[in-house]
Amino acid sequence: MAAEELLGEIKRVVVEETPFASVISDISFEGPRVVLCCKNLDLLMQNGEAIKELARKIRKRIVLRPDPSILSKPEEAEKEIRRLVPPEAGITSIIFSQVIGEVTIEAQKPGIAIGKGGALLREIMRRISWTPRIVRAPPIKSEIVQNIRLSIIQAGAGRRDILQKIGRRIHREQKAKGDWTRLTSLGGSREVGRSSFLLQTPESRIMLDCGVNVASEDRAFPHLEVPEVRLPELDAVILSHAHLDHCGFIPYLYKYGFEGPVYCTPATRDLAVLLQLDYVDIAEREDKLLPYNKKDIKTFLRHCIPLDYGDVTDISPDIRITFHNAGHILGSSIVHIHVGEGLYNLVYTGDMKFDKTRLFSPAVCMFPRVETLVMDSTYGGGGDIQPFRADAESEFIRIVNETLKQGGKVVVPAFAVGRAQEIMILLDDCRRKGIFDGFPVYLDGMIWEATAIHTAYPECLSQDLREQIFRMDQNPFLSDMFVRVKGPDQRAQVIEGEPAVIVSTAGMMAGGPVLEYFKELAPDPRNVLIFVGYQCEGSLGRRIQKGWREVPLRNEKGRVKNVKVNMEVRTVEGFSGHSDRAQLLNYVQRISPKPQRVVCCHGEESKCLDLASALHKLFRIETRVPRNLETIRLH
Repeated sequence: MAAEELLGEIKRVVVEETPFASVISDISFEGPRVVLCCKNLDLLMQNGEAIKELARKIRKRIVLRPDPSILSKPEEAEKEIRRLVPPEAGITSIIFSQVIGEVTIEAQKPGIAIGKGGALLREIMRRISWTPRIVRAPPIKSEIVQNIRLSIIQAGAGRRDILQKIGRRIHREQKAKGDWTRLTSLGGSREVGRSSFLLQTPESRIMLDCGVNVASEDRAFPHLEVPEVRLPELDAVILSHAHLDHCGFIPYLYKYGFEGPVYCTPATRDLAVLLQLDYVDIAEREDKLLPYNKKDIKTFLRHCIPLDYGDVTDISPDIRITFHNAGHILGSSIVHIHVGEGLYNLVYTGDMKFDKTRLFSPAVCMFPRVETLVMDSTYGGGGDIQPFRADAESEFIRIVNETLKQGGKVVVPAFAVGRAQEIMILLDDCRRKGIFDGFPVYLDGMIWEATAIHTAYPECLSQDLREQIFRMDQNPFLSDMFVRVKGPDQRAQVIEGEPAVIVSTAGMMAGGPVLEYFKELAPDPRNVLIFVGYQCEGSLGRRIQKGWREVPLRNEKGRVKNVKVNMEVRTVEGFSGHSDRAQLLNYVQRISPKPQRVVCCHGEESKCLDLASALHKLFRIETRVPRNLETIRLH
């Protein structure tokens, strides 16, 4: 059934089988959802069960939208909102989007603005006729979150047109015949970096991630030159999480013909924009080849369709997806992909952590069905057993305290998203317990902005951390021990100043302000460099980790200078956002139902092969370790 025929059938059901047909002025597709434009919101709110029944009948998510004729004037609506919402909700902004009849209310305590069981939300809608959308105001002001929210609202009719076009493509008539499913590796197989897969059925072409390898020049980008990748024919991109090795090449797709949606969680969207902008800025500063520009990032943002964990969503005529928590970074997802009407089920883990951390709950391992599991193998080698997190934390704090007492500085190269926040929470907790003396902790690079985004999405954090934030009113990210470094002058003061902890990007030392600290602090043996994250082969971090005692680096004039490494270099395992060997094996043992096949990727070649061999021997299931450009027929 073509999109127009399906719309006609939905209209018939509304007219013949619902009590509110007389107030529906228009019905349309916007992305995967059906939008009902209404002239009388009261009647629809009184028929909530009928709306749910309609959604079940048509098997689509329904969005109710007010007809423009019933909207009250924005200035009057804002007065009514402020009258209805209690002051303790802490409204920080109210923004109207005339095109879709939606008002975005940003509040410090959104639960109060929503009301018990959504009662206040419904009352606001009844009074002003606008559709209210309540969003959380980040406790730390985030320019990225603010700009993204404004950009989407201001896109207005343009974004609506994009969504309607996507909706027609999703709900097109299924014409291709056949029941096969294929998976082609475009990058990230037998390596870490530039992760990308192409999932094909007779009807659909879906890309899973599209990243860059920032530590490599000759293997930096996915293999998009293969004949199967025809960007105008691509139905969608599914983004598992926001690290650059998974999201960093997506804007390039829009530069060269892709016009479809990117599906990810809201937090992933915001973090991806942050990291992509930084990637472009660094490339410009270092005069490197730019695969895309900031305009392409904006195009990516306009085409993003955010999905919450657990939302089952059609993304093409024969594919629907559901996101589940991956436990890796904020908003990271394990993607359950359902092909056809019960034909095939694929689970793509992206990067995952099957263990509880200070930030996140363990990765989800329960699914309706799964025939093939495509899994993270970063630490799949036989010797990749990380220490217990408590032991790693104790070792980290011991090194920090000893270094500070002897008058040195601690430099921690950290991924801005995930690892930096883990370190922040640890240091704050240790200070509260008297284990850490409370020396200043300087945050440089994107860490401050990434932390602000974390505060905007507490629903993605672990239950313990949410309770600490909401019930005890002890948000560790707001501790006064953390100091934001705002530029070169302040950076110089930190370098010349008293003993301190410096947490700075980039995590693999492939650029960013951490290099400025390293250049100045490496010659002093009192200082220490602590690696708390994976160092990709070929990265500067890996070379230092291997014991290089002299490192060539460019100065501000572009000249190469050899930096002597007299500072102590330590690696503290156990902070990783990836599962170690034991956790990976445990995940496959615990996953339900059991897959028939496991595809090992996102790991060095030896680790992928080692993990695949162990899984085959232990569980007697088929395992595959594809090379880049290799295609596996799944069904």
